[in-house]
Amino acid sequence: MKRVIIVLITMFLLVASVQVFAEGEGKKVEDKGFKVPDSVVKISKENTYTNPTQDLPYLQPSALAEELLETTDVQIENPDLIRILNESTINDSKLALGFRASIYLGEWPLAYESEGTEVNWEFQKVNTNYTDNRGGRSPQKLTYHQEQQKKVSGGLTAKIPNSEAVKKMMMIKATEHTNLPLSFETVIGQGTKKNNTYNIAPKQVGYLHSYVPAANEKGKVTYGEVYLTFKGGKRKLEVKNVTQQGIGAWIPVQDHLSFAFVAANQPK
Repeated sequence: MKRVIIVLITMFLLVASVQVFAEGEGKKVEDKGFKVPDSVVKISKENTYTNPTQDLPYLQPSALAEELLETTDVQIENPDLIRILNESTINDSKLALGFRASIYLGEWPLAYESEGTEVNWEFQKVNTNYTDNRGGRSPQKLTYHQEQQKKVSGGLTAKIPNSEAVKKMMMIKATEHTNLPLSFETVIGQGTKKNNTYNIAPKQVGYLHSYVPAANEKGKVTYGEVYLTFKGGKRKLEVKNVTQQGIGAWIPVQDHLSFAFVAANQPK
């Protein structure tokens, strides 16, 4: 009987270990984000135009801000609103027990909830290099060379109140999901080169198309009217008239290009 019990316990532990391992593996895959195709290359060193680094607007709430944020059930992630709370001071000694006040801080986009992130690796074409080898007897090499400076801009898919704050929150979520350097504007400088070579056989023409990728972020924004209230010597945030609005955005990937090589017998 004891042997049977020992065998059953051993089997249970093995099954549990397999489940934990499987869950751990699933989390690892989740954390890796999007797999970058082999056709996509980083050009930050080769780019003749220096794009400004996009620092994500993460803000650490101050002690006062953290205390106020915990007094409401409505999630608040807007870095601009958190900054205002960080810069605020309240003198507790002047908050008498009978003191009452309600200060209107305005209507704000409070938080953004992501419903999905995808990447279009060929979002916008920025360059085409061409070589004609129809009269040649040996293969010709084709490499990337940016003919003209190109600026690629993203943006929201619809008009929405306080759009700049919404764009910040959407870019934070999209960057977390993709682990890519995202920016609502990126520039490919004229004369940018990359040493990737493509062979064009005799009697053929070759085209090397270059694209800037972009993330497509979709979700919902929560809006609300924010009040700072004082009652009975206590301070707290109150959020009224809470609404939600669906929104999407295209956010280019900074300093990255996707190459597509095409060979043909005749010019296209």
